[in-house]
Amino acid sequence: MAQPPIRIAIAGALGRMGRQMVEAVQADPRLALAARFHRPDSVGDGLVSRDEALAMADVVIDFTTPAASADLARVSANRGGPALVIGSTGFDAAELADIADAAKTVPIVRSGSFSLGLNMLVGLVEQAARAFAPEDWDAEIFEAHHRHKIDAPSGTALMLGQAVAGGRGAELDAVARRVRDGVTGARPAGEIGFAVVRGGSIVGEHSVSFCAEGELVTLSHAAGDRIMFARGAIAAALWVSGRPPGEYDMRDVLGFDR
Repeated sequence: MAQPPIRIAIAGALGRMGRQMVEAVQADPRLALAARFHRPDSVGDGLVSRDEALAMADVVIDFTTPAASADLARVSANRGGPALVIGSTGFDAAELADIADAAKTVPIVRSGSFSLGLNMLVGLVEQAARAFAPEDWDAEIFEAHHRHKIDAPSGTALMLGQAVAGGRGAELDAVARRVRDGVTGARPAGEIGFAVVRGGSIVGEHSVSFCAEGELVTLSHAAGDRIMFARGAIAAALWVSGRPPGEYDMRDVLGFDR
């Protein structure tokens, strides 16, 4: 007997990714678009309240803001579901703690990027960081996004930074250099630098360069269309439905060795 479609609610349904997700869910026969909701004061156009949407859904896909996502996680945990797929970025420590606490009750997939290619890049970067000694190889992360993006560095750039730091056995916060301005002095060994561009309609570009005396290795990824993020979020929704509580990421969804 065929499985019934998984009921999906879209948070931030009027936003760029929200609209993309609505189209992608409607096009997938494995899913049913159960509800769309936006800000509390957003009404009409088929929107429902957040509480109504949670009651109708097996999984909520959420590309909104850190504060809204953390609040959504708390509310979902308090009512015992539904599962969540969270693609917001720019969380502070308190918001991450709220999501981790909610994941004790409901399954949550949270990722700085839902792109298969980008998550492959993360794995390759971690392998390179293990092989390239930080005393000899400087690591620099570059990212570029459209002018409307509100957080910097991007969540994906921070994922890549975590991959470099993890490969080196370091804590990212202890070695990250997010801004260079003025007379900064010589670069310390082991530092992980970030460079950010915001402009136009750039969907997303990321690269990690390992720089040594006489040679340069660059690993990169470019996003051409937001549909790739929608495809990844759908894969995450299909995977997380019915999972036990826990905080997961795309490497779990894709079955990568951890």
